[in-house]
Amino acid sequence: MEFRRKTIWTRLKQFALGADAALDASLHAAGRSAAERYERFRSVMNRFSASGPTRLLNEVASEAMTVGIAGLIVLAALAQASVREATENFASKQPLAVTFLDRYGSEIGKRGIRQDDSVKLEQLPDHLVKAALATEDRRFYDHFGIDFIGLARAMTVNARASGVVQGGSTITQQLAKNLFLSNQRSLDRKIKEAFLAIWLEQRLSKDEILKLYLDRAYMGGGAFGVGAAAEYYFGKSVKELSLAESAMLAGLFKAPTRFAPHVNLPAARARASDVLSNMVEAKFLTAGQVDGARRNPATPVDRGRGSMPDYYLDWAFDSVTRMADAGLFGSERVLIVKTPHDPAIQAKADQAVEQILRQSGPDYGASQAATVTMDVDGGVRAMVGGRDYGASQFNRATDAARQPGSSYKPFVYTAALAQGLFKPSSIVTDAPVCIGNWCPNNYGRSYAGSMPLTVAMAKSINTIPVRMSIQMGKALGESHEARAAALGRKRIIDMSRRMGLVSTPLTDSVALPIGAAEVTVLDMTSGYATLANGGRAAKPYAASEVYASNGSLIWRRDRDAPKAEQVVPASVALDMNFILSKVPTEGTGRRAALEGVVSAGKTGTTNGYKDAWYIGYTGNLVTGVWFGNDDSSETNNMTGGSLPAMTFKEIMAFAHAGLDLKPIPGVTPPEAKPAGAPVAAAREPLTDTPERLQQLRAGHLSRRSFEVISSVEGLFRSVQPQPLDVSQADGFRLSPVSESPGRITELR
Repeated sequence: MEFRRKTIWTRLKQFALGADAALDASLHAAGRSAAERYERFRSVMNRFSASGPTRLLNEVASEAMTVGIAGLIVLAALAQASVREATENFASKQPLAVTFLDRYGSEIGKRGIRQDDSVKLEQLPDHLVKAALATEDRRFYDHFGIDFIGLARAMTVNARASGVVQGGSTITQQLAKNLFLSNQRSLDRKIKEAFLAIWLEQRLSKDEILKLYLDRAYMGGGAFGVGAAAEYYFGKSVKELSLAESAMLAGLFKAPTRFAPHVNLPAARARASDVLSNMVEAKFLTAGQVDGARRNPATPVDRGRGSMPDYYLDWAFDSVTRMADAGLFGSERVLIVKTPHDPAIQAKADQAVEQILRQSGPDYGASQAATVTMDVDGGVRAMVGGRDYGASQFNRATDAARQPGSSYKPFVYTAALAQGLFKPSSIVTDAPVCIGNWCPNNYGRSYAGSMPLTVAMAKSINTIPVRMSIQMGKALGESHEARAAALGRKRIIDMSRRMGLVSTPLTDSVALPIGAAEVTVLDMTSGYATLANGGRAAKPYAASEVYASNGSLIWRRDRDAPKAEQVVPASVALDMNFILSKVPTEGTGRRAALEGVVSAGKTGTTNGYKDAWYIGYTGNLVTGVWFGNDDSSETNNMTGGSLPAMTFKEIMAFAHAGLDLKPIPGVTPPEAKPAGAPVAAAREPLTDTPERLQQLRAGHLSRRSFEVISSVEGLFRSVQPQPLDVSQADGFRLSPVSESPGRITELR
C-alpha cells in the first residue's frame, strides 16, 4: 500500500516537472518570436526615422495631436449636458409672435419672431439671399456647421487690421445662438454654439437653416426677420425688395442698431455699399450689376414720431412674455393681445413731450422726458419712453432708475398714516432735525414752524417726512433716534413695495424719506394709482384679452387674473387723496391744475435739479411725468412744478375732454359751475370713445393730421420758463457736509 502511494506521488511530481518545462519552453519561444518581430518592425520603422529639426517638428505635431484629441473628448463630454438642456423641449421654448390691438380692437403693431411660412425661401429675391450669404457666410453650402477655412481667413484679416473686421461664425452658428443661447461673450457660449451648430446641421437641411436664420435674425426697430424688416423699413413685402434695399437689410445682420436706416441713414448706406462689394467679391454679381444700386441707394419710409407706439409695444411684449413663461397661455406661441392702449392719448402724449422739449427744453437744459398714463386699476393707456424711438430704443419710462425727490413723500405719509400716527388735520412742526450728522434743511435754511399736515405736503416741507420716519420707529418701542429712524424707513420701504415700487432696489439711507432712492416712472405711476382707486394694488398691465392664432379667447383679465389686493387701508387712501388734492390748488403743483377737473398729485425735484417729476391723478386716470437728461447732468433750475406739471396738464386735459368724470375717493368735488361758465376744454373734444376715433380714421381727420395741427397750434402758445416761486418749487438738493451723506435743501 505504501509502495503504491510513493508511485502516485512520484508520477505527480514528474507530471508537474514536465508541465513546467513545457511552459518555460513556450514562453521562451514566444519571447524569441516577439523579439524577432520587434526587430523586423524596428528595421522597417528605421526607414522613417528623423533627426534634428525634422524630429522636433514631428514630436511637436504628435504632442499637439494627442492634446487636441484629448481636448475634443473633454469638450464633447462637457458640451453634452448643455446641448441636451438647450435642445430639450424646444417647442415649448419657441419665442412668441404677438399682434397687439388697442382698446378698440385696431392693430397697433407686432412684436416677437414669427417664422413666415407664407414666403418660401425660393420666393425671396435672389439678390437678398446672395447679399446675406456674401456678407455672413460665403461657404454656407460647403461646410458642416463650422467653417475652419472661413475662420482662418477672418483671423488673418483681423490680424492685419489690428482689430475685429470679419467674424468667423457661420450662419448655422449664428442661428444656434439665436435659438438657444444668449449674446454673452464667453468661451463657454462659443463652445456650446459650435456643438449646437453641428447638431442643427445633422437635423435640418441647408435651406431650412438659411430660412430659419432669415426669419429670426434681429434687424433693429423691434423687427425680427427679413419679412418684418422689409415692412418696417420700406413699407413693402420682402418679395418686392430691390437690390439696394436687399443690400441695406443684409447690412443689418452685423449691427442692427448701429446700421438701422431710421437711426443713421448715412451709416446704413455705407454699410449697404460694403454688402454690394461683398457680392462682387464673392462673384455673385458683377460690378456693373451693382452699379445702379450704388448710384440709387435705398431710402426707408418715414418712421416719424407718433406713427407707432414702439415704447409701449416693447414694454407690452415683455409683459406678455412673462405671462407666457408663467404658463398662462398653455402651449400657444402665436398670440393676439388686446391692450388698454389709447391711440388718442398716446398721440397727445408724444406731441406734448416733443412740443415742450422743443420750446422750453433748451432754456431749462433738459433733453429727455418720459410719461405713463394708466387707468386707476393699472391698465396702461399710453407710454412715452423718450423723445425719439428712432434715435434711442431705451425706455426711460420702464428701465431708467432715477431719484424721485419730493414725489416720493406720499409713500412716506401713507406709511405713517397707516400706522395710525397722523391724520390730515394733524399739526406738524417744521424745525431742525438731525440723524447723526445729517440734517435736512429747507431752501434758504429757514423753517416754517407748526402747520397742518396738508400744508406740509402742499409746500413740500423736507423735515416732516424725516420726522415721520423717527416717530414710526419710536412707536415700535425704539427710543434711540437713529435706530428709530431706521425702523421707520423699513416701514416706508415695505409700504412702497406693496404700493408698486418693485422694479428697483430701494436703498435704505437716511435721505430715503425725501426721495433719495431710485425708481421708475412706471412704478411711481402705479403707486399713485393705488391711492387713486382707494388703496387696491394697481399693477401695470398690458393685456386685457389674449387670443390664440385661430381667434379663440384663451385668457381674459377680468376672468382669469387675480383680484386686486387691498394694500393700503381704504381710510388711509382716502386721507392721502385729500392731502394730495391740495398740491395742485395750494402748493407746488399749481401748473398741473386741471380746469373743471379735480386732481391730486405731487411734484418732485432732485439734487442739482437733475430730475423733475410730476405724478398726479383724477378719479379716471393717472399720469406720471419725468424730465431730465440721460447722463444725469444738471438742468437749469427745472423743478417738478415747471415742465413736468405743464406736460401733465397738457395730457390730462386732453384725456378728460368729454369724459364722464369720476370723483377721487375721499375728495369732495367742487360745486357745479353755473350755466355759461367756462368748460374744461374750449376745443371740440376728442373723447374717449371709439366713435370719435373712428371719425379720425374714416377721413374726417387722420391721426397724423391731428398731430401736425396740434403741433402748429402749439407754436402759437408761448411756453416760456418762469421765475421760480414758492408755489412751483419743491424737492431737495444734497450739499455735502463733513462726514455726512448730504444736506437736504428745500427748493422754495
